[in-house]
Amino acid sequence: MKKLASKVLGIGVSRVRIKDREKAGQAMTRDDVRSLVKQGKIIIKPKFGVSKVRARKTKIQKKKGLRKGSGTRKGGKKARTPRKELWMRRVRGLRRKLKLLKPELKTGAYRKLYNMIKGGYFRDKGHLTLYIKEHELSVKK
Repeated sequence: MKKLASKVLGIGVSRVRIKDREKAGQAMTRDDVRSLVKQGKIIIKPKFGVSKVRARKTKIQKKKGLRKGSGTRKGGKKARTPRKELWMRRVRGLRRKLKLLKPELKTGAYRKLYNMIKGGYFRDKGHLTLYIKEHELSVKK
């Protein structure tokens, strides 16, 4: 009986629940099964899915910057942020800094420093300013 009901309703056998076994046993045709469903003698169990509650919670935590520890990471440091990307960030920052310092520099110093930045000579902005001070490339003192 369950098999026939599942075929008529287009659902799995496990989702069919029969309340009145006597009436269900007497049902012979597909129309009989449909009428039993209307009467409430055969019930369709609700479909269960995977809850997204936990997924939403973790998403909120990740937004806050949590769940990024060494246990979560897969791949090395360079795989997560490529070396080229790190280089681009550093070079762009240094070039911005150099652009601000351009009016204060001696003639020819800007291009020299620009090429040094391109070559990866400086670690960070502090290193750049230290180099300018040590080599007296600034007009202002």
